Amino acid sequence: MTATSAVREDEHMALDPAPRAKTRLSSIVGGSVGSLVEWYDWYTYPSFALYFAKAFFPKGDQTAQLLSAATVFAVGFLIRPIGGWLMGRYADRVGRRPALILSMLLMAAGSAGVGLTPTYAAVGVAAPVLLTLARFVQGLSVGGQYAASATYLSEAAASRWKGFWTSFHYITLLLGLFLAMSVLFVLQHSLHKAELAAWGWRVPFLIGAALALGSLLFMLWAPESDSFKATKAEGQRVHPWRRLFDHRREFLIVFFVTMAGTIAFQTYATYMPKFLVNTAGFDADVSTEITMAALVVYTVIHPLFGWISDLVGRRTVLIVFSALGVLINVPLLTALATSHSPMRAFVLLTLGLCALTPYTAVSAIFKAELFPTEIRAFAVGLSFALPVSIFGGTSELIALSFKSAGHEGGFYWYVAAAMGASLVAALCMRKPAGAAK
Repeated sequence: MTATSAVREDEHMALDPAPRAKTRLSSIVGGSVGSLVEWYDWYTYPSFALYFAKAFFPKGDQTAQLLSAATVFAVGFLIRPIGGWLMGRYADRVGRRPALILSMLLMAAGSAGVGLTPTYAAVGVAAPVLLTLARFVQGLSVGGQYAASATYLSEAAASRWKGFWTSFHYITLLLGLFLAMSVLFVLQHSLHKAELAAWGWRVPFLIGAALALGSLLFMLWAPESDSFKATKAEGQRVHPWRRLFDHRREFLIVFFVTMAGTIAFQTYATYMPKFLVNTAGFDADVSTEITMAALVVYTVIHPLFGWISDLVGRRTVLIVFSALGVLINVPLLTALATSHSPMRAFVLLTLGLCALTPYTAVSAIFKAELFPTEIRAFAVGLSFALPVSIFGGTSELIALSFKSAGHEGGFYWYVAAAMGASLVAALCMRKPAGAAK
């Protein structure tokens, strides 16, 4: 962050008492509700893949069908850098709030598209093509939404406890995932498996489209970021790519730390329900219950790690995350693969998710703190979306490919290697961002 940007933000935070606290709360609520709905819509796809994969990809066994569905999931990830770039520039030029509203409209369209797409039996090859187009729209939306919401919340949070307050950004992401799995849980216990496979899987996508439109009401109450308004008032012409090149070291740090974080998150949060069914041998219902229970524990500990980062610095918690990941991923995933007790699987999965929390709790703030206000949304969006697209979107595909080839353990080492790269990047951070003054 430039000295001018830092001074400007500190000046705004100095005028803090009651009215500004109220404004800050409405900003955090407005940004968080949109994030929750966006990520519910995004994670509905992998949560229900077990049920709709056959409808679009009828050939082959279950692993082959899941591979095809995972390929379309990866396509949605691949478009996210374009969303991060376009929406990041829009957020830096027009405002964080308009960018959030636009991303919600795109997500509503994408979710409705998935929910209304006819099956392979009805329209043949057009079905997976239409499904892929809908995921393209969702990829644009969620790539841009992260850029706008992470920036918006980091600028709205109180200066002394930014780590604590912005930890709620990832909580809303997790609540979106948890909501998607809760809908799955309800439908699993309300419908027969045949009904879920025939039409029940469409319900959560249509719910998501309605929620996306409804969440726009909250954004109407949220004010624009003061930091953005101050930068806009200066009227400076900014060359984003040139400024980003000036911050290339920070960009690479964010890239490699995010690479490890997204691989670990996709492994333990979104791929795990299928892993527990396809590898450990649990029933789909039991797998959902195990994952949901572990996610509850994972979600509630985020503010603790956000608060710790305010005391010791973001760099320290990122080093802890990376070092833990190098040490525990291979033995932990190996133990999960051979688990037959739901309680044992729950404990192991909770350990894996807790080891991920030092990263996810500071994911938004450590990125935002590394870039100046005038290119913040663009830089955060692109440095986040690229590794998520390349590595997060392909994590499930790589895991299933290793399994299909008969070498599933190779994926565990792949996760550990990503953690090693993150450790090097975290150690290269110039100073502990966010440390106590």
